[in-house]
Amino acid sequence: PFPVHGLDKAMGLPATRLAICAFLYGLTGLFVYFNLLRYIMIKDWPQDIGGKPSFEFIQNMPAFVPVLFEGTVFFAAHLMVITFYMRSKLWPFKKAENPDVRTTDDHFLMEVGVHDNEEELVSFFKNTGAVEVKVIDKH
Repeated sequence: PFPVHGLDKAMGLPATRLAICAFLYGLTGLFVYFNLLRYIMIKDWPQDIGGKPSFEFIQNMPAFVPVLFEGTVFFAAHLMVITFYMRSKLWPFKKAENPDVRTTDDHFLMEVGVHDNEEELVSFFKNTGAVEVKVIDKH
């Protein structure tokens, strides 16, 4: 719904809603840190620093801006990583889905989608020095 200068269409990628998720996660972090600062610095443990007591949140707001910003970034970044893992189905203790078990030892694997040009691709890879070319039908 929100393409970035048409790059998603130019590259043939579908539009995603991840930016909306990141924005909502940032708002969540801002809300959590706002309430945390208000509780800790104003209600629970108000401090008289340099003879200037300020027991209202609005008076302390300039000092809280960096903390609120960092909390927003912290929540957005960490929750986006969790969202990425959930979307990619990469949760802890998931069994690996290697196309070839030798890839973790001493081989490099390149998986290429074939679109009606199988013979051309196989000959290209063999001519450029591929050790092994295997065509697998995954329909």
